[in-house]
Amino acid sequence: MFASMKCLTRFFMLCGAVTLMGLYGSARAETVVQTEQVRAEMTAEQPTVAPGESLWVALSLTIKPGWHTYWQTPGDAGAPPDIRWNLPEGVTAGPIQWPAPHRIATADLMSFGYSEHMTMLTELKVAPNAAPSDITLQADSTWYVCADVCIPEDGSFALPIKITPASAHVSTAAGAAIAAARAELPKPAPWPVALARSGKTLTLMAGPDVGADKFSEVAFFPVEEGVLANAAPQTAAIENRALRLTMTTGAAAPANVSGLLVLQNGDERVGYTVAAAITGSASAVNTEAASAVAVMPLAFALALAFLGGIILNVMPCVLPVLVMKAMSFISRGSDDAAALRRDGLAYTAGVMVTFGALVGSLLALRAAGDAIGWGFQLQSPIFVAGIVYVMLALGLNLSGVFNVGGSVMGVGQELTSKGGVTGAFFTGLLAVVVATPCTAPFMGTAIGFALTQSPLEAILIFEALALGLAAPYLLITFVPDMARKLPRPGVWMDRVKQILAFPLYAAAAWFLWVLAQQVDAIMLANALAALVLIGFIAWLWGLSQKTSGMARGFALGTAAVAFAATIALTAPLKPMEAPAAGAQAGANFEPYSEVRLAALRAEGRPVFINFTAAWCITCKVNERIALSKTDVESAFKRANVAYMKGDWTNRNAEISAALRAVGRDGVPLYLYYAPGATAPVILPQVLTPGMVISAIGG
Repeated sequence: MFASMKCLTRFFMLCGAVTLMGLYGSARAETVVQTEQVRAEMTAEQPTVAPGESLWVALSLTIKPGWHTYWQTPGDAGAPPDIRWNLPEGVTAGPIQWPAPHRIATADLMSFGYSEHMTMLTELKVAPNAAPSDITLQADSTWYVCADVCIPEDGSFALPIKITPASAHVSTAAGAAIAAARAELPKPAPWPVALARSGKTLTLMAGPDVGADKFSEVAFFPVEEGVLANAAPQTAAIENRALRLTMTTGAAAPANVSGLLVLQNGDERVGYTVAAAITGSASAVNTEAASAVAVMPLAFALALAFLGGIILNVMPCVLPVLVMKAMSFISRGSDDAAALRRDGLAYTAGVMVTFGALVGSLLALRAAGDAIGWGFQLQSPIFVAGIVYVMLALGLNLSGVFNVGGSVMGVGQELTSKGGVTGAFFTGLLAVVVATPCTAPFMGTAIGFALTQSPLEAILIFEALALGLAAPYLLITFVPDMARKLPRPGVWMDRVKQILAFPLYAAAAWFLWVLAQQVDAIMLANALAALVLIGFIAWLWGLSQKTSGMARGFALGTAAVAFAATIALTAPLKPMEAPAAGAQAGANFEPYSEVRLAALRAEGRPVFINFTAAWCITCKVNERIALSKTDVESAFKRANVAYMKGDWTNRNAEISAALRAVGRDGVPLYLYYAPGATAPVILPQVLTPGMVISAIGG
């Protein structure tokens, strides 16, 4: 019915146009035509033109308020203006050059057109052998103006021009207006543009560096009819200055689409001509892989999560913290079985409560529309800096710079170093915090599955992971025979404790390197200054434990001031702006973007994508032992594989969406798109050169 009404409207418009053309056919041609709704004027940029030159001519419509006319593709109703030239021999006219239109809503219809004013430009070319003479440019034009009703109007125009041996460029008001209109004509898009269809959703991706962090208006106007459901909203999002515009498809399903992308930022409104093949994208074509994850049995996901938690105990992220706690455990002895069980339960509670808090925060933020994934806390420079401080402080404690005391300044270290229920609980908390970067390699599928399920099922899976992490320690505390087989306390423990400080220093150095990937040089200097203050605080604390009276008070007061300075230096830390695509000079990869991926796949090139992060140890190991090997790089070159890297060190909504599209929610993730494939091959999360070469067929 909607299509029939549209066709009927255009039929009556055409009939009206034919009638009015007969009525106006005998009217006197002139440069200005005035109707009740429109003032139409034809002007030229110059009064003269030389043989072989071009002359720009404008037909300008000044439209009565409340009325509008149409663009070359009118949308749901209407028809575009036209110009029919009657030109002297030797003069030819090019196509109408259209200004950027607006979306005009009328009831449940959406038209593309102009209100108040519009200028149609035409380039006329004079043949090189044209003889000098006085000529008249004649044209008939028909246009439609609509408000509650639509009225066809037309006019005939005659514009005198001189062809002279050499044209003299004269400054005129008409010439200035035409020059301004030409400057505002749509221009070719200066950045890659891709289109992807998924069901009824058509996504236009443009960038990087579309020119602003936000626009007051973003709209796409297709040249082909039926491409869009025109009245449906168009939703724009800017991520790292790249644009994603989500629209609803119409009845037509063309393989290629051309149109106009209009961006308005303040008073500046620019149209960009675009043309692209409709392809799949990382978020549109990977439904096969995502659905494979979605059908995983819950029991299997729970078992996988529990096993992954057990493995985490030997990962370098967690091991220093657990060994340190084990030393505290040994020093207490194994005679008090009830106390041991309380320790085990408190440690397990600390692990499970912290995992529950993390997954709860993640689910809440995602429900609020924040595009984040597992490990999101490590994308915060303030959080990473805090981990560096804690690791350094714990290391200094083990090195004997200070002992744990009962003062307020000692609370942080006391919580994880002292015996008893409180110490065990906070050891569990710290173990989870530093374990997060290591979870994805061993249970990425289970995490991805968890975050696509109901909140209850997601929490159950993460708590299974937590139980696996706590299981070895819990087992020792509940099985007396195992506890009795542990070494007895002795002098050797002091030496071991000092040795254990160095893995903590190494962990602090690693997290500091992660921080250096997240912040700029000035903010990194802030963090380094704060790190020096942490060492100063530890020394003052140790000094206060060896003094009394005013000296102790002075040391603690100075430490409190230094701690406040540490907070002041840390609070401003924020992620630095992501570099523009291709900014990494000399890199053998391209930064990941959906726009570039779609363009490469449209070219028929195979694509290998490495989703990584600076805080992911497994990612860095894979890059060192597999992806940077000469034979792998040679295989990429032989197969003409485009190598893309998605760096998730800082938050990136586009990468988060790409991970979720294949049922994952953490890194590392490795995808290979073969030419023409509808879905990628997902490689294992621990790589060898042979695996990569085999995957690309090299």
